[in-house]
Amino acid sequence: MNPFTRLFRLPAAAGNLIRDNARQYGMVIALVVIVVLFEILTGGLLLTPLNITNLIMQNSYILILAIGMMLVIITGHIDLSVGSVVAFTGAVSAVMLTSWGLPTPVVVPLALLVGALIGAWQGFWVAYVRVPAFIVTLAGMLVFRGATLAVLGGESIAPLPESLRTMASGFLPGPEALGLHLPTLALGAAGAAALVWIQWRQRARSRRHGLPTTPVAAAVGVSAAHVVVIMVFAHVLAGYNGLPLVGLVLLALIVGYAFLMRSTTTGRRVYAVGGSEQAAALSGIATQRTTFWVFVNMGALSALAGLVFTARLNSATPGAGTMFELDAIAAAFIGGASAGGGVGTVVGAVIGALVMGVLNNGMSLIGLGVDWQQLIKGLVLLLAVAFDVHNKRRAHSAGATVASTKRRWGRDRSPERSRE
Repeated sequence: MNPFTRLFRLPAAAGNLIRDNARQYGMVIALVVIVVLFEILTGGLLLTPLNITNLIMQNSYILILAIGMMLVIITGHIDLSVGSVVAFTGAVSAVMLTSWGLPTPVVVPLALLVGALIGAWQGFWVAYVRVPAFIVTLAGMLVFRGATLAVLGGESIAPLPESLRTMASGFLPGPEALGLHLPTLALGAAGAAALVWIQWRQRARSRRHGLPTTPVAAAVGVSAAHVVVIMVFAHVLAGYNGLPLVGLVLLALIVGYAFLMRSTTTGRRVYAVGGSEQAAALSGIATQRTTFWVFVNMGALSALAGLVFTARLNSATPGAGTMFELDAIAAAFIGGASAGGGVGTVVGAVIGALVMGVLNNGMSLIGLGVDWQQLIKGLVLLLAVAFDVHNKRRAHSAGATVASTKRRWGRDRSPERSRE
């Protein structure tokens, strides 16, 4: 193939890439548009290093919850209890720190264990007793909100030890050069490299199994775009105080869960259960155990979000975590999850959470009231789900057309037709 032919094939390949991944890339484009819009409306305040740092800290617990919620939704379930679990684990942690006098390094794993046990309790009812997740987690939302009130006695506990507050408000230590925090730049480069490695490893695996893959030029372009975005982001943070400690936690979660879902047997099982539980069971997958551990994971991540939120607030309050479940669910759906299960990515959940976070932050900076903020976020969620329904209908129509064409072609090529 000559160079001119390749040149003309590239736009077509890019068009096919975007069309085949319309939901994922549509949300990326939407995030870019929202960022540019609020950067203009706020007079350049949105992308200042200080505001970006605040964005990470303010939305860290929603990002953590969105990752876990994406896995739950991929399996075809929902979890309405995460906000109450955030409040309950935060309350229990505060009691252990202040009343029991336990050190933070002991309290953190204990809080994660409490969250995992809550997830195991709810996962048992969903996976083995077959009670719908909507009902189980709705009950959990009420139970653990009441338990939070009981633990706190209806009052707030504050202040909390500095060692816990550092988790949500501290920064990564390290040397600087030319006014830039070197560990932040190094971590940005490592994160970009890990993301590219995961993408190309998945592409190589797809090629080995004969599955369709994007053209090399398009895949290189996507990887390059990810690297540029991550490094620009790291450079901005390095020009302030460096990466917040909670940002380091988020980076580890994003890379770890992206690898888990894209490149491991466990991730493929989660997708299989969400795509068709009956088919997954017939193929030998322990569907009940998979669902159970997804809820255990959601409980542990809810506890981690509870620790981060409590540390940032510097108090445990009865009203903590209110509406967090809706923010996490909205982030997952905006980021590409399907209500029918079996569809979604960890990176998509992060993008969805960032869309919600930038909307909240941008609207606050330009002085929009809470009423308008809630209205706009609701419309964004509705449009995202409508976009998903539209894509599924279009894919179904295209599949029906292809099947009809194959049947007609088969009739036209039948022996009787050929003899005529």
